[in-house]
Amino acid sequence: MIAALAGGVGAARMLRGLVQVTDPAELTAVVNTGDDTVLHGLHISPDIDTVTYTLAGRNDEARGWGLAGETWTVMAALEDLGGDAWFQLGDRDLATHLYRTQRLAEGATLSAVTADLAARMGVRIRLLPMSDDPVRTSLVLAADGRRVGFQDYFVRLGHAVAVSSVHFEGAAESRPAPGVLEAIEDAETVVICPSNPVVSLGPLLAVPGVAGLLRSRRSTVVAVSPIVGGAALKGPADRLLAELGEEPSVVGVARRYAEIAGCLVVDEVDADLAGAVADCGLRCVVAPTVMHGPSEAAALAEVVLAAGREGSTR
Repeated sequence: MIAALAGGVGAARMLRGLVQVTDPAELTAVVNTGDDTVLHGLHISPDIDTVTYTLAGRNDEARGWGLAGETWTVMAALEDLGGDAWFQLGDRDLATHLYRTQRLAEGATLSAVTADLAARMGVRIRLLPMSDDPVRTSLVLAADGRRVGFQDYFVRLGHAVAVSSVHFEGAAESRPAPGVLEAIEDAETVVICPSNPVVSLGPLLAVPGVAGLLRSRRSTVVAVSPIVGGAALKGPADRLLAELGEEPSVVGVARRYAEIAGCLVVDEVDADLAGAVADCGLRCVVAPTVMHGPSEAAALAEVVLAAGREGSTR
C-alpha cells in the first residue's frame, strides 16, 4: 500500500507516474483542500480537481489546470455583464463545481463527493480530501499587512506580491477526513509529492494527527523536492520560502521536512547539495525529478518507491 500527500500540478504528475508502476488499487492520495474557495456560490476544490482531471486523462497539459478542450462562454458572458471573472472557470469545469455544490448542499461530505467524482471520471486510485472540515489558507501581505485568501493571492494578485506570514484557518479545529490516518499508517511507503511545501503541504500537515503520524514512521516517508536548482518548477514556492526567511533550495525543503520524512529525492542539478541535505538528517537520493511526460514520471516513481523500500529496512 502507498499513501501520497498531494497538492496540485506537481503532485498530479507524480501520481500519474505512480499509477504506471504500481497497482492503482493500492494507492491512496490525500489531497490539500486549503486552496478551496467559494465563488459564484460554488464550492471549488482546485487541487482535488487538478489531481482528478490528470488521473482521468482529461487535464489541460498546456495550462496545467482545468480540462482539455475547454470553452469559456459563461465567463465571457459574465465579464460582459460586469461580473467577477478574475477566477476563470471553464464551461465543462463548471459542471464539476455545480455537482459538488449540489451534493454538499444535500448533506454529503466532501470525501463522499470526491470519491464519486473520481469514480465517474474513471480514476482508479483512492482520492481523499485532507479533511471534510473547512481549512482555508490565507496570507499576510508584506506591503500593507492585509490578510488575503489563497486564491486572491495566487490568481487575482498573480502571486507577484511578497508575504510576511501564512495561516491555515480552521486547521486546529479540523479532523482528518475518514481514512486519512489509516491510509498513512497502513502504507508501506508514504510519498510527499513535489508540491509547494508552504501552501500545498503546509495545510495538510496542519490537520491534527497527520504530522505526528508521519514523525512516528519517518524512515519510510519519502519526499520529492519541488525546488530544482534553487527555483520552483511552477508557482511561488521558492519566493515563499525566501519571504518566510527560509532557504529557497533543496536544503530549505529538507529542513522543512526533516522531522516527518526520512528521505528527500532531489534533482541531478542539485547533486552538489546532497551532503547538506544529509546534514539535515535525511537520506538524499539524486535522480531526474522533472516530469516532462509520463515516462519521466514513471521513472521518478520507481526511484521514490525504491527509496521507501530502503527506508523500511533501516
